[in-house]
Amino acid sequence: MIPISLEFFPPKTDEQKATLEAALPKLKTLNPEYVSVTFGAGGSTLSYTPETVRHLRDEHGLDAAPHLSCMGGTRAEILKLLEHYKAMGCKRIVALRGDLPSGMAGYGDFRYASELVEFIRREADGSFHIEVACYPEMHPQAGDAQADMKHFVAKVKAGANGAITQYFYNPDAYFRFVDDAREHGVSVPIVPGIMPISQYAQLRRFPICAAPRFRAGSPSAWKRFATMSSRSASSVPMSSPSCAAN
Repeated sequence: MIPISLEFFPPKTDEQKATLEAALPKLKTLNPEYVSVTFGAGGSTLSYTPETVRHLRDEHGLDAAPHLSCMGGTRAEILKLLEHYKAMGCKRIVALRGDLPSGMAGYGDFRYASELVEFIRREADGSFHIEVACYPEMHPQAGDAQADMKHFVAKVKAGANGAITQYFYNPDAYFRFVDDAREHGVSVPIVPGIMPISQYAQLRRFPICAAPRFRAGSPSAWKRFATMSSRSASSVPMSSPSCAAN
């Protein structure tokens, strides 16, 4: 059986926390290899991400990993976060480029996720199992599939221990991507990432251009899909839009 990972937005309100708590018993029956918690652009969820990681780990016994986005951040800021997560006892981290925060003109000290992986290896080698993102149906900003694979290979060569998929809606795309990655010499585990969806509004915010096979659906089809998913444990196999991580 192929291992999977679950990805969560950190809840900010009591209602969101209650929704997550209600869904967790059923989600845990999927026996995920690990779960991850997203990190908003420019650290917009910073106060909630570690809190959620700690809760999932300590209260639910899950191997929980924080996302760490480097876009817009400095080396000093990233190092401080790494030290914080190390002090928390985190053993796994998801290293991402992330999205440029609204209104921010510069990229910060890192331009690509591969640079962040190199930095973590240099400053905290041995402290974290480093996961990176990969895109079976291609990153929406990639020029073509070959360029996208080149970015992924660079992240692995920089020191990634594994990869979590983003943006795919067709199982065939996953298996094809894994085969292609192996042909390019990538041997690290490539784990399908599943994001539980609890609200139609959340689903609509996803970049439709990132899902070629999902894009063809009409708005009414999207609503039927969302309604159906909410009736079935609010769990939809879908990956996070927060990880623009080349």
